[in-house]
Amino acid sequence: MRITVLGAGAWGTALARLLCVGGHEVTLWAHQATALDQIRAAGQNKKFLPGIRLPKDLVLEPRPARAVAASECVVVAVPSQPFRDVTRHLAGFSGIVVSVTKGIEYDTGLTMSGVLGQNAPRAACVALSGPSFAMEVARDIPTAVVAASRNLAATAQVQAVFSQPAFRVYTSTDLLGVELGGALKNVIAIAAGISDGLGFGDNSKAALVTRAIVEVRRLGIACGAQPETFTGLSGFGDLMATCFSCLSRNRGFGERVGRGEKPGDVAASMVAVAEGYPTSRSAFRLARKHHISTPVIDEVYSMLYEGKDVAKSVKDLLSRDLKPEN
Repeated sequence: MRITVLGAGAWGTALARLLCVGGHEVTLWAHQATALDQIRAAGQNKKFLPGIRLPKDLVLEPRPARAVAASECVVVAVPSQPFRDVTRHLAGFSGIVVSVTKGIEYDTGLTMSGVLGQNAPRAACVALSGPSFAMEVARDIPTAVVAASRNLAATAQVQAVFSQPAFRVYTSTDLLGVELGGALKNVIAIAAGISDGLGFGDNSKAALVTRAIVEVRRLGIACGAQPETFTGLSGFGDLMATCFSCLSRNRGFGERVGRGEKPGDVAASMVAVAEGYPTSRSAFRLARKHHISTPVIDEVYSMLYEGKDVAKSVKDLLSRDLKPEN
């Protein structure tokens, strides 16, 4: 299959390699042509995946229109904030578009498939999500993810195209639930990182993650997702990996905030985007729209966007009214 990957960050590069090794004709596009020049010269993406050699037949193309011109499948691996602008190039595309971006657009409250529905109305949209750190995938460490779409044929095709011995792809029809699980877990991962930054232990983080998945599921159901999705790979699976791993950008972001750094300064210093930072703002707004109680998301939003003291947020969470577990 002829496949174009839009976005040469860690995840886009790792997937381009995966697909190329799988025997597909792969083109990789980046926003900056100089990034592709550096990849071409080094034979690897030193900025995002140092030490991972890339196949020689991987095509590097800086012009987006030319990159997707002959493609049957386009993988969108850019951050959520430029996602809408980048996917405007897909207005006339009628193949399969696979979103691997985990975010919620603030102004509209749409997940990335919702944006694609507006920007690429002729395409079949599939979301690929789950616990999948780019470096581990690039090193062929066993990984399992889920492909979700309302188009069963497109889902089956993505499953077949992406599946490899060390990369197992399951399928789901709950497109919205898979996307919301992937986006909202990043907000919780920031909270988990803050817990680490404050020096709390595993008891604290386990309690936080367990209670947080309840509110993620609650919000997801209110938006129209299926409850069982949030106990699957794109829900609890991705949440565990992101909250506990040293590879997690969002957990690392939260850890620095927990140690006293300002959120804006942390974001500005990072090589790659911690999606939980903008998503916490979108999630807070989405919860207010649906009148859903999301105490962990609310406190993360307050710390990141309202300057609330971290210690005060922890105290407020712990002093909430006692209640049955649900």
